Amino acid sequence: MFYLGNRHFTFFTEKAMPLSRFNKIQLGVFPTPIHKLPRLSAHLGGPQIYIKRDDLTGLALGGNKTRKLEYLLADALAKDSDCIITAGAAQSNHCRQTAAAAAMLGLECHLVLGGQAPNVANGNLLLDQLFAAHIHWSGDKRKGEDIPNIVAALREQGRNPYVVPYGGSNMIGSLGFINAFYELHAQCKDAAMPAEFSDIVFASSSGATHCGLVLGKEVCNVSSRIIGINIDKDEQGKDSYKSQLHTLIKDTANKLAVGYPADIDEIQLKDDYIGAGYGVVGELEREAIALCAQLEGILLDPVYTGRAMGGLIDMIRKGSFSADSNVLFWHTGGAPALFSYAEVLQQVD
Repeated sequence: MFYLGNRHFTFFTEKAMPLSRFNKIQLGVFPTPIHKLPRLSAHLGGPQIYIKRDDLTGLALGGNKTRKLEYLLADALAKDSDCIITAGAAQSNHCRQTAAAAAMLGLECHLVLGGQAPNVANGNLLLDQLFAAHIHWSGDKRKGEDIPNIVAALREQGRNPYVVPYGGSNMIGSLGFINAFYELHAQCKDAAMPAEFSDIVFASSSGATHCGLVLGKEVCNVSSRIIGINIDKDEQGKDSYKSQLHTLIKDTANKLAVGYPADIDEIQLKDDYIGAGYGVVGELEREAIALCAQLEGILLDPVYTGRAMGGLIDMIRKGSFSADSNVLFWHTGGAPALFSYAEVLQQVD
């Protein structure tokens, strides 16, 4: 246990291998529930759809990044860091949760955000400000290209900064979703749940969520298809993200001594739903957000889960799943961003 201000935090380790040697701190509320979506399933006339509610992780209105931060910030504290730096888009869910976690731990937080400062902050950016994060605007660079300069400046001030990678996506961040698969596996032992989901569908962007689920499946020895819906265009050329993801999976598997068939073709990454690019809302996202809200009372976000659910809906309509299958949609959070997209989303019928 360690003491920060008026809060106590306990380092703990997972009982299940291969995570037992890694520190972790509790930042969220787990396990997150799994709900059946009967009205959406009936509307689409396809498989039975379930949803894993990582929008309910509890940290700063929830989201999947909490799982990664439990390992990443434990590593930061173990290294006696006194400030945290990370990067993302102006409405980054990852940055919002990082700022909240840093506030909980009494650590100074620096966010490097793409774009320019708006006249009025809303959505995730408003929450970043409420958590007293230091905002550094970086124009068209939203993936942390300016972080080294900020690290150098902080070190000159005698600080000990810790860089949380873009999206929390490195080997340590991936541990959060290996652990999440353990959680899912335990939940599937409940009689009300399928013993195993045929498919798990989610938004894939920076890589650690995808990596953790792939390796978690291997560790738990289940046969579920792990299907990532690509959210962003490959800026470095065709399949560059898939190649980076493959490397992350291989490297993490090697470090954890987890068996994994290291063929890039084993990775299921759907590139069909990128549309006009990252953060650009089209009819795919609008319909998915509207259907989940109107049929199930569940809010998706416009950038990640709206696009991923839109991809799942399209795949169901195209017959990609058998009618008797059980498909799990992993809701990665992001609802605060809805407010910054109000004008676009008001086009929803």
